Amino acid sequence: MTENANSKSIKLRSWLQFLTAVAGIILFVSASSLIRVRLDLTEDKRYTLSDPTRKALSRLKNDIFIQVYLDGEIPIPLKRLKRSVREMLDEFRIASGQKIDYEFVNPSDGKDAKQRETQYQALVNKGLTPINIKAGDAEGGSTQKIIFPGMIVNYNGIEVPVNFLKNNPSIPTGQNILHSVEGLEYEMIQTIATLSSDTIYKVAFIEGHDEIPEIETADITMNLAKFFTIDRGIIGGEVGILNKYAAVIVAGPEKEFSESDKLVMDQYIMNGGKVIWLFDEVAVNSDSLVYGKTVGLYRPLNIEDQLFRYGARVNPAIVQDLECVLIRLTIISDDTRQQVVPAPWVYYPLLNPAANHPITRNLNKVKGEFTNYIDTVGLDPAISKKILLSTSNFSRTISPPLMISLKEAELLSDEKDFNKSNLPVAVLLEGVFPSAFKNRMISNLTDDKNLKVKTESIKTKMIVIADADIIRNEVRRVGLEETPYPLGQDKYTGQVFGNRDFLINCLNYLVDDNGIMELRSRELKLRLLNIAKIKTEKIKWQLINIAGPIFIVILAGLLYGYFRKRNYTTY
Repeated sequence: MTENANSKSIKLRSWLQFLTAVAGIILFVSASSLIRVRLDLTEDKRYTLSDPTRKALSRLKNDIFIQVYLDGEIPIPLKRLKRSVREMLDEFRIASGQKIDYEFVNPSDGKDAKQRETQYQALVNKGLTPINIKAGDAEGGSTQKIIFPGMIVNYNGIEVPVNFLKNNPSIPTGQNILHSVEGLEYEMIQTIATLSSDTIYKVAFIEGHDEIPEIETADITMNLAKFFTIDRGIIGGEVGILNKYAAVIVAGPEKEFSESDKLVMDQYIMNGGKVIWLFDEVAVNSDSLVYGKTVGLYRPLNIEDQLFRYGARVNPAIVQDLECVLIRLTIISDDTRQQVVPAPWVYYPLLNPAANHPITRNLNKVKGEFTNYIDTVGLDPAISKKILLSTSNFSRTISPPLMISLKEAELLSDEKDFNKSNLPVAVLLEGVFPSAFKNRMISNLTDDKNLKVKTESIKTKMIVIADADIIRNEVRRVGLEETPYPLGQDKYTGQVFGNRDFLINCLNYLVDDNGIMELRSRELKLRLLNIAKIKTEKIKWQLINIAGPIFIVILAGLLYGYFRKRNYTTY
């Protein structure tokens, strides 16, 4: 009886220990599921969200639903981008406290071609930009595939498109994918932060000096409206009229500024206002080129002295650059036959964005037209100056008055004649600016007799761009109907330059007060396989990868058998 009792006691104790262990494991797993521990072991911290991103996500009051149109049969490089998008969205979901949900959608998932075309057009209307990909088939042919590398962010019934693929034709595909991954966090959080913000900044286009017509700035206006409230109006010499705006844009004036309007702009800047100046000192009527010739004339705007005080001078000279846009010329050959050929037009330079600034990092080249160039002036330590756009290494300048003829495009250019390089075209000025009206009488410039001129600004920023056409979109006119082309798009080739992204980044940088723009400085390392070694050592690495694991398993089995036999064999 005693042995049976002991046996039962031992069994009971064993069962209790087993059940206790199982319960302990279940409790441990349940508790650990409530504790989120995430370690980013990558050298460049690619899976770590920045502080501004975490703050923006933590402030979300309502849920956000995101549809990513990057699914289905897509090339391998885009699959890598898709994986990065999914990982970033997972991080966003956790940081937001599960307020972000998403799904991946195949835009080509339709019953027939008509349904797919309808879906494509709907996405284009929403603001997503498609790309055409050539895909090979099993029979050695190729097919065209339309892909929408972007997403639609839905917040409180408002839908905003986000195109996250950088498509710079001048760099390899792998580099474009890397730049897209680098910019993912910025592109996504900028949209989310704007949608969920309680404050919508106001931006104004200044009118009254024959600025670029509204239809020719329609594209940038529509795209800026995703982030800001956009107004247009005449300042009329009324000091303080701009104070409610976070930034103002002076887009291509052709008439001189009055001293009263200059005072309005000056005092707006002194009170911390931000300005984007886009203007030319040389007037060129490009419409006259349809007749083969036009002229370039010096056109002062009476703001030169004001900008000089702030630290910049736009020079009255046109830039010619060997790195330029191709235009279509009609050439008559054999006295009768007309032929349209592409020709380099040195008056339309392709401007290089600065590689080390958040505004311009990873941007496509920016298209200019009859561009001037800028000198930074003054040694005021309170003002910092940063070149944002510049010409190539093969540039030159010509001064007005000058005659411009399309026949120049037919001539071969000699690099020796283009002996200037990296001429500044866009400059960022930051700091404390002196007033252009310091020690000046203003009683005749304003009706406000109690106005006291502020002679020094609080810390602020402005951007000076020596080419108004950077903001001008082309317009398709059929009868009375006017349709703006996308800003920066060549209407003949369809190539898209970086004009729109550059200007949007400029404005976001000027009004950014939460550090989100600094995310564009993020740099990831591209870790690619050595192509040369892949070709020369292909067999060796295939054997290592295929036979190596098998050999290790067999060796481990032999060693295990040997040591087991040695330990348990008795002599």
